[in-house]
Amino acid sequence: MNRFASAILVLSVAALAVSCSRKSDSAPLKPTAFGAAIAESSGGKQLAQTGTSLPQPVVVQVNDEQGTAVPGALVEFAAAPGVSFDPDSALTDSSGQVTTNVSLGGMAGRYQVTASTTDKSHKTIELKIEEIALGYQQTLGRRLNDQYCDRCHNDLTAIISYGGPALNKSALMPAWGNTLKKSDVQALITYIRAVSDPPSRNAGAVYTKN
Repeated sequence: MNRFASAILVLSVAALAVSCSRKSDSAPLKPTAFGAAIAESSGGKQLAQTGTSLPQPVVVQVNDEQGTAVPGALVEFAAAPGVSFDPDSALTDSSGQVTTNVSLGGMAGRYQVTASTTDKSHKTIELKIEEIALGYQQTLGRRLNDQYCDRCHNDLTAIISYGGPALNKSALMPAWGNTLKKSDVQALITYIRAVSDPPSRNAGAVYTKN
């Protein structure tokens, strides 16, 4: 066999190996166990600017009828178009958990993330988690909130228990009309409405999977 033919053979074998590897990578995950419930461990109700990733991953856990963690259960994630997951499906680890990184869509509003698994009868069990995407004005409002509001309102327990003077704060909410521009006030209002829990009637759109 000449060198040219040998080179062709080597390239063909390499291409076949890559093809097989890709097929193996794209093969659907097969669960080795099934749970009875799926619960959020962490990552719900996060804030991020539209089109960006959430600051923390979303972690869910699959449990059996007794509430014990189930390793090897398949969990799949879904949401409205524009939301992406890394990964979008995985088997639960030894602690019964799956972790995914979530990137929100390009529209401001609340995004409903659905994590699902199946029980022994192949019935789908779903968990819905809400995340919030902030538009430009809401992001500005968040910065203003961090600058002017959080320094007082983060210590609600102490203020309620001992009053504002205990923290060298006024007992009354101050007027910010001479400090903030009208556009800043509006930005704060849109931010507060976006993140209020329970949601404000003017919180904006809620995006769910199709």
